[in-house]
Amino acid sequence: MTAEAVASQSPAQIPAPVQRDFYYWTRSFVAGGVAGCCAKSTIAPLDRIKILLQAQNPHYKHLGVFATLTAVPKKEGFLGLYKGNGAMMLRIFPYGAIQFMAFDNYKKFLSTKLGISGHIHRLMAGSMAGMTAVIFTYPLDVVRARLAFQVTGDHRYTGIRNAFHTIYLTEGGISGFYRGLIPTIIGMAPYAGFSFFTFGTLKTQGLAHFPEQLGKPSLDNPDVLVLKTHVNLLCGGVAGAIAQTISYPLDVARRRMQLGTSLPDSDKCFTFTKTLKHVYSQYGIKKGLYRGLSLNYIRCIPSQAVAFTTYEFMKQILHLN
Repeated sequence: MTAEAVASQSPAQIPAPVQRDFYYWTRSFVAGGVAGCCAKSTIAPLDRIKILLQAQNPHYKHLGVFATLTAVPKKEGFLGLYKGNGAMMLRIFPYGAIQFMAFDNYKKFLSTKLGISGHIHRLMAGSMAGMTAVIFTYPLDVVRARLAFQVTGDHRYTGIRNAFHTIYLTEGGISGFYRGLIPTIIGMAPYAGFSFFTFGTLKTQGLAHFPEQLGKPSLDNPDVLVLKTHVNLLCGGVAGAIAQTISYPLDVARRRMQLGTSLPDSDKCFTFTKTLKHVYSQYGIKKGLYRGLSLNYIRCIPSQAVAFTTYEFMKQILHLN
């Protein structure tokens, strides 16, 4: 039975197992969305600096990470650090919701239906969940990147609605919103996979071997052990750092393809392989494929730490354990 069919019926008409599944998925969706928004809100300024550096914005390309972080407020005001964050929040709630909810469901499917268990099912479920979330929310990510790349006094888009309208009219309609989708999916598979895999493995191993030191009873189910908050933050941060290191060059290629005609060399960044070759030949490894990585460590570690910790907390609040 679909969600639409469930919604159209009165509670008395809906079978109890379907009711339980529907309400569980709804709570899981909300928990993931809240986790995503909390995580991204904590690192929104760093996210914008990353985009400016990755795509070699002409106003800041001569600066490093911390110099750009101080230059943006001077040039664009304090709120300049949050440019594009409105579009980010519109995207990240459904993104986080879909990703976390899909991970739980993919993990169950792989273990119960296909008999895949152990550490490998976390890696596979995480990769599949990340790709699912990307496909559903990608146009919002493109718009957010375009808005964040703009500099005060040199605007191409006046806001979210104008960005959608302009991209649709000038860049081939719907296809304009999916530039860079393939490298995004390719990059998201290892990133989400290793992120969920690392966190899940650290969590299960920690609770199995050091339950008293690292664990505490869940608020909604005392029989279930969950990680203590500070341990959750640590495991989430380690998961983010490992995942980011593996997938960062793909993220650079994705971002440059997303920015499209906003870049003067957009004709050389039309396909995934051409973008990687162009960035490598033009800027090299350190200043090209891994430009902004130090900032990404600073942003991804607290982001993933907050995301996993908030999700684990929301699971307890919404009685998902």
